[in-house]
Amino acid sequence: MKVKGNKTTKVNIVTLGCSKNLVDSENLLTQLRGNGIEAEHESKKDNSNVVIINTCGFIDNAKQESIDTILRYVDAKENGLIDKIYVSGCLSQRYKDDLEREMPQVDAFFGSNELPAILKKFKADYKHELIGERLLTTPSHYAYVKIAEGCDRPCSFCAIPVMRGVHVSTPMEDLVKQAKNMAAKGTKELILIAQDLTYYGLDIYKKRNLSDLLKNLSDVEGIDWIRLQYAYPSGFPLDVLDVMAERSNICKYIDMPLQHGSTEMLKLMRRGIDRPKTEDLIKTIRDKVPGIAFRTTMIIGHPGETEKEFDELRSFVEEQRFDRLGAFTYSHEEHTHSYSMEDTIPQEVKEERQAEIMAIQEGISAELNEAKIGNTYKVLFDRKEGGYFIGRTEHDSPEVDNEVMVSAKDQYVRVGDFANVKINDAAEFDLFGEIVK
Repeated sequence: MKVKGNKTTKVNIVTLGCSKNLVDSENLLTQLRGNGIEAEHESKKDNSNVVIINTCGFIDNAKQESIDTILRYVDAKENGLIDKIYVSGCLSQRYKDDLEREMPQVDAFFGSNELPAILKKFKADYKHELIGERLLTTPSHYAYVKIAEGCDRPCSFCAIPVMRGVHVSTPMEDLVKQAKNMAAKGTKELILIAQDLTYYGLDIYKKRNLSDLLKNLSDVEGIDWIRLQYAYPSGFPLDVLDVMAERSNICKYIDMPLQHGSTEMLKLMRRGIDRPKTEDLIKTIRDKVPGIAFRTTMIIGHPGETEKEFDELRSFVEEQRFDRLGAFTYSHEEHTHSYSMEDTIPQEVKEERQAEIMAIQEGISAELNEAKIGNTYKVLFDRKEGGYFIGRTEHDSPEVDNEVMVSAKDQYVRVGDFANVKINDAAEFDLFGEIVK
């Protein structure tokens, strides 16, 4: 494809939002390069003449970041620095008509699952033979593997089904092929992602089939860690825990967004589970997989959350002592069930409650980390920064969880390698240690 001035097309893909978006961008990058088109992800060179912005439309802050990014490139286009802007992803899927009206400078808008349509703009073909050959934008030693698209859950606060459609599982053989290709290129850790991992297989195999998928991925030579993110509590398939307990390369880690600790709030949120059943599930998970790290998230200030419900959330967090916890203030999203309720809780109250929950969690995290002093852990090192080699245990996902810091002054480890680290100091969210043979 040629653009004005007969310049060769150079594409920069900019990704906003979650790891699922990142996988979409990686697939786009793979297809463009497979068609002989020069393309980069998050290029620092400023020499691209076509920019594709893969947006997030989940909550207010994310939407604003996406809009600000588009406007920044619109300015660049008006100043003659780039020739074309394409916008894809969740924001575009959700607000396409509004965006087209408000931002006529953008050359085209695409939804979340319109990769072939984007390729057509470059007179490029969707190459099926590239499935499983995805180029990674993460460090080569770990990769996100999206096992399904969309979501069938009815959560009151969430617009993901509007943006991503119904749940569609990726066939197991395709995922195994991806894993084998990644392992051959040096990937050691697979992070399984979906809107809801536990639904995997219901549509194509007529049963929840996450446990079989885990077994098949676990058998791939060269994969040292497999990590589960985004597991829904209601209807959680307990056979997954059996596989996790018996397979050494499946991390003793689960990311399960519980969203609240009040039965009344869980009902308003349409989560399909109450507090006692949630507590039973947490106990079962911890009993079946001793030493598992439990990561969760909470939504603060959903309509209907009075002081009583917040007190219940506070007690829930204090009692359960989660290894990892994030808390987010409720965002009032159109096209959701909660949007029909009045968003009456002031933002400052939401933020005060959020700060209180995170202060509790900070104390819990500090105590749990201090208990690790003197222990030795297998650590995968992600990067070198500020005089430290920085890595993670099997209990930590990249970018969101705790990190292990090893001084680079008198110790050396290659980025992307494992090493045994003895912990000799701890902070709220970091561990400090030394490499032991």
